[in-house]
Amino acid sequence: MKRKATPEYLEKAKALSHEDAELVLSRMRGRLERRIEYRKLDPVEAVAIQLELEDEQLQEWRERWAEISAREARHAKKQKQQP
Repeated sequence: MKRKATPEYLEKAKALSHEDAELVLSRMRGRLERRIEYRKLDPVEAVAIQLELEDEQLQEWRERWAEISAREARHAKKQKQQP
């Protein structure tokens, strides 16, 4: 993982309370966590990267959910049209 935190997410990470930052860190996985352990990454930067990853995943989920909802709506419409 060669990802760097963007300035926007660094600001968001710095604005978090200690408890909120801990919650974000607790959701961290794998390489990002190891980078903190080996002191290659500042915890604030790790929180920023995690926040960005979560936002990206949420956006992808919303897109998939919209596709599923549209597919279900088409299916329901077809079911109503059949006698």
